[in-house]
Amino acid sequence: MKYPLILRVSALSALAVGLSACSNMGGHSMYSQANLPAAVQVPAGHKVAMETVGVGQITYECRAKKDMAGAHEWVFVGPDAKLQTRSGAVIGRYWGPPATWENNDGSKVTATQVAVAPAGMGDIPLQLVKANPATGMGAMQGVTYIQRVNTRGGIAPAMACTAGNLGAKQIVPYQADYIFWKAS
Repeated sequence: MKYPLILRVSALSALAVGLSACSNMGGHSMYSQANLPAAVQVPAGHKVAMETVGVGQITYECRAKKDMAGAHEWVFVGPDAKLQTRSGAVIGRYWGPPATWENNDGSKVTATQVAVAPAGMGDIPLQLVKANPATGMGAMQGVTYIQRVNTRGGIAPAMACTAGNLGAKQIVPYQADYIFWKAS
């Protein structure tokens, strides 16, 4: 009689493990901004609506430095990136100017920079932007803030910007997480 009891206990254990695994499927892990600099943290009263990974490139152009005769610099022209889910499905696009995040459902939002904070060496800064009202109905409707975090690459080219290459453009690869927030 012990053998059937062991089988029943084993079956119940397997069922419990299976149900536990299923309860985590499709679950949304709560994004934490606790380790971010205060300047780029979203104010209280907002909740994460969507997390995406932007993978693409940033274009820079060699231009004369403003208010510095004879000096030149690489100037940010704009991004062009695919917005993906954490599992890699493409759900939208990010481009600019103006900075525009568009979901595949046709909804899109532009935003105004609130703050930046340094990121790792060779990475574009972390950023917090305040969203303008969205156009179109869909995922971007009601977005209030967008954070750019976990940045990789994207800084201005190391190549010299001089009078000899004024107007030259350089494209630099980058990746960043874009966290979309809505009022709670």
